[in-house]
Amino acid sequence: MATPFHAVVSDVVTVSPSFIRVTVEDLDVDNFAYTGYDQWFRLFLPQDGQERPVFPQPEPGQRLWEAYYAMPEETRPVVRNYTVRRAYPERRAIDIDFVIHGDEGPASRWAQTVTPGAVIGILDQDTMFTPHDDTDWLLLVADETGLPAVAGVIDSIGDRLPFHAYIETPEAADVQHIAVPDGATLEWRHRDEPGATVHRPAVDSEQLQKAVESASFPPGRVQALVVGESSMVRAVRRHLVNDRGVGKDQVTFCGFWRHHTTPAPTGDEE
Repeated sequence: MATPFHAVVSDVVTVSPSFIRVTVEDLDVDNFAYTGYDQWFRLFLPQDGQERPVFPQPEPGQRLWEAYYAMPEETRPVVRNYTVRRAYPERRAIDIDFVIHGDEGPASRWAQTVTPGAVIGILDQDTMFTPHDDTDWLLLVADETGLPAVAGVIDSIGDRLPFHAYIETPEAADVQHIAVPDGATLEWRHRDEPGATVHRPAVDSEQLQKAVESASFPPGRVQALVVGESSMVRAVRRHLVNDRGVGKDQVTFCGFWRHHTTPAPTGDEE
């Protein structure tokens, strides 16, 4: 089982109005092996005044997250879940894309002020999604928070399986280059007109649900990945299972966030 380790920020780039990309190096090869697809990890951020996050130290027989919640609040690190946007195994480095929501969340605030040399913590959690042997084509659906997961799946799949992907971002300027092979499609949706100063929240948008509902599915066995805001994820999954007859075992889904709330780490994936 992987254990948390410290890593160092080497670069910070604003890639679009809604995304900041942070490159992290010095990954511990004993506790982080890049597996592709939607590989995700726990990101540990230091409290104010700390040079690096303090990791929980479980007692014998104690789970990591039990030790985490037993830590004093003033030293307990902020923990959020993130997906690898791109990996550089030869450099022991990864890119992490942060969605910028103003100052609403600690990770968003951190990404807007972090500089190279900062120290963070990482706990590898491997992947949620990998194609089954009997899959004929993939359906990939994500809002901006799920963009790195879908991009990782597309990069890992290459031209081995056809796919149809739908990604929604706050605005058109947030579109990222993702290579799409022949026989596959990637459609972008945007919530705002160019130049908008206030973004419509994802929870008010039904563009992804409507895109999937109106899509003509090709023949064959589909496997779906649906990630993003919880209400969108539930709506798309419900449509696939109830209206399209897709088996529940063919749909990998995860509500990465819920409007006005942020999930806390539970350790359920351990």
